[in-house]
Amino acid sequence: MGFRSRVQDSWVRERGRPDDGLARRYGAFGRRVGALFCLLLMLFVAVLPLAGREKDKLHYGEGLIVNIPVPESEVAKVVEEVTQNGMIRGTKEYNKDEFIGGAKAAPSSRVFRAWEEGGKVFYKVREQAIDPRNFKDSGDSGTLAVRYVVQAQGEKNTVLRIDALFVEEFRHTVHQSDGSVESSEYKDIQEHLEAIEVMKKQNAEAEAERQEQLVKKQQLAMRMEAPTGTAPESAPSQSGSLQPGPGIIQQAMEGNAEPGSQDDATQSPAQTLPEQVPPGQTLEEHVKDLRKQVERLVKAPGAPLKSAPFHTASTLQSLTTGTEVLILISTPYWYGVETHEGQHGWMLRDELEQP
Repeated sequence: MGFRSRVQDSWVRERGRPDDGLARRYGAFGRRVGALFCLLLMLFVAVLPLAGREKDKLHYGEGLIVNIPVPESEVAKVVEEVTQNGMIRGTKEYNKDEFIGGAKAAPSSRVFRAWEEGGKVFYKVREQAIDPRNFKDSGDSGTLAVRYVVQAQGEKNTVLRIDALFVEEFRHTVHQSDGSVESSEYKDIQEHLEAIEVMKKQNAEAEAERQEQLVKKQQLAMRMEAPTGTAPESAPSQSGSLQPGPGIIQQAMEGNAEPGSQDDATQSPAQTLPEQVPPGQTLEEHVKDLRKQVERLVKAPGAPLKSAPFHTASTLQSLTTGTEVLILISTPYWYGVETHEGQHGWMLRDELEQP
């Protein structure tokens, strides 16, 4: 080996090869990048469970709070009816039904803490419910409870709060609802409230129409009985009562014919009368026929008078066989009726005798 080769070997041993420094620098950079990547990966993995828990927190246990533009007394009455229908909607046992049956109304429930924020509180409880759906991590059997809080918000508005919980019987673990029960129960309440509003409107319209018809009948009767100087005197009938002559009947029916008709003054009683009373029938007989069209008798063995056109609606009273009711509203399956005592309600069409 020459002198130059020995010098180069000595320089390399002392200082290293020319590319060793570059490799050391890039190697250190790579290690730093790798360490930073591992740190970011660990942080990402740690954040995932927190995000999942936050999502669960927002999704479960929120309950339902809604403002209803109906007075508190009416909402409370409907909520009470819903708690007595024996069903908890929005959940089911296994996959056999669309709801859980066997629920009972209760004044309180150990599933919830005592409510201390005012308002009227109602509970619906189902004991020994087996693994109800739509509750977080639910399992085994236990108690399913729904709480309804009705709070007045002024005279015409009400705040309704609904919460549902499931508690296992043995482990006493509390499982929160995902909101399905609360929304389904509110839908049931909302349908009842809408039905009541429709019933009120129809009752008001029917009452107004009935009053209008009554006024017309009274006016007709007064005109028929009122003396007139232009009408010829009526001959007494064999029974001694006065029968109205043609002039009186024509006068009573004025206003029913088209104005300006040339035949108004020449119409005979038989031609004018059908607009109000059929020919050959007295006013009293016609009124009786009209009443037969809107009156029905309750069939045996009696029937319940419901507060709304639902099978699950509360019973206002039980009507005995032969009770007479006045029909105000007619639907394909239900009649809106009024009793002689003035009580309004709903009855199935099949529970009343047909004419």
